[in-house]
Amino acid sequence: MKIPTLKYQSQAVAKLYFVAALCLFTGQILFGLTLGLQYVIGDLFFPAIPFNIARMVHTNLLIIWLLFGFMGAAYFMVPEESETELWSPLFAKILFWVFLAAAVATILGYLLVPYASLAKWTGNDFLATMGREFLEQPLPTKLGIVVVCLGFLFNLTMTVLKGRKTAISLVLMMGLWGLAIMFLFSFVNPDNLVRDKMYWWFVVHLWVEGTWELIMASLLAFVLIKTTGVDREVIDKWMYMIVAFALISGILGTGHHFYFIGLPGYWHWVGGVFSALEPIPFFMMTLFAFNMVQRRRREHPNQAAVLWAVGTSVIGFLGAGVWGFIHTLSSVNYYTHGSQVTAAHGHLAFYGAYVLVVLAIISYAMPLIRGREANPMRAQRAEMWSFWIMSIGMAVMVLALSGAGILQVWLQRMPTSGAMGFMATQDQLSFFYWVRIAGGVMFLTGLITYLSSFFIGPAADEQEVAAIPGSRLQRA
Repeated sequence: MKIPTLKYQSQAVAKLYFVAALCLFTGQILFGLTLGLQYVIGDLFFPAIPFNIARMVHTNLLIIWLLFGFMGAAYFMVPEESETELWSPLFAKILFWVFLAAAVATILGYLLVPYASLAKWTGNDFLATMGREFLEQPLPTKLGIVVVCLGFLFNLTMTVLKGRKTAISLVLMMGLWGLAIMFLFSFVNPDNLVRDKMYWWFVVHLWVEGTWELIMASLLAFVLIKTTGVDREVIDKWMYMIVAFALISGILGTGHHFYFIGLPGYWHWVGGVFSALEPIPFFMMTLFAFNMVQRRRREHPNQAAVLWAVGTSVIGFLGAGVWGFIHTLSSVNYYTHGSQVTAAHGHLAFYGAYVLVVLAIISYAMPLIRGREANPMRAQRAEMWSFWIMSIGMAVMVLALSGAGILQVWLQRMPTSGAMGFMATQDQLSFFYWVRIAGGVMFLTGLITYLSSFFIGPAADEQEVAAIPGSRLQRA
């Protein structure tokens, strides 16, 4: 048999990023389970891993592994979209090891060094950037992220400039450049607390509800083009509409974080109105995915990738759209802000919108990198089982957190007199926290099932589908 190869050999660089992403993803889930247990067993792993450190590692690993996933996806997609080899595969590999070393060193720093000492030793007195949620990274790490991102974007931009320009690659590049530019606000840490929170939301909100949505739309469009064979023009039109609504609602929707931090009252109206529109692009994405699957011109052998792609649109709509809308209006947010309702929305939104789309591109790309058009059906069945196990586990977690949040609001924030204190309220939520742990264990089981699919070969009577250069897959 002819040895199967990628259409562009530089696409293989993506494998490093995908493997690192999945390893860090596993670490994130393990620390998430640790956090869940610490809610009900307060001294678990104390003082080795206190709650604040476990939470910091959990959230930082989330950001890091998704960035690795986005970077791997871009390195795989851009050469194929541009119809040319990557500008410098060697540069991409060097940046990978620099980024991975910085990520591992930072996580170990959180775990092994008291945070105050870490801040002192890494120059926080010179330029104070540490101590803010999601942006806890030491100054050298933040500078390293900027250097890696600039090198990554330079590599991709040079590739796009020398090759074909498509809507998918241009939207992807817009999202990636926006991601890098918004991160620069993490270096701004003013003494005024109102301005500090405003700049902080410029990073966090305009990432997850702005630039990251562009990346998600381009990744989803790429996978659907390759797996359905639908005309690129049709998918491009859908993508333009989704991106337009995402930017309009996402940028002004930042106002729903400005309700009670000291900014003018008109943000209650601006934030409320445009946040209420934020589910629209996610609903459009759901229609888009189902429409493309129904119009498909071919039955792609990689049905697992199709499932991940469709799951992205549906669960992304539920998490970012429905659960976001539940508490986005200021009159509701007044009571729910910072409660477990927020945690429920955050978990389902990140899983649906970003975790699933990264797993979708990995599911599509990794078989090709490994020299086959699709994984054996036994491996795909394991993948599909992992999707359902993880999704059901996430549903259990989110419903438990939603119940905990509603009860928390009722006991702690609704009464005008006789309201329970925070810790007394937490004791009343222990049932929901135990249910959340059960959901977390189920999610970890699904993740292990997914990882196992990479090691499952074909059945005795099954023939692998090889990806030969010039095949219909390569021409798509």
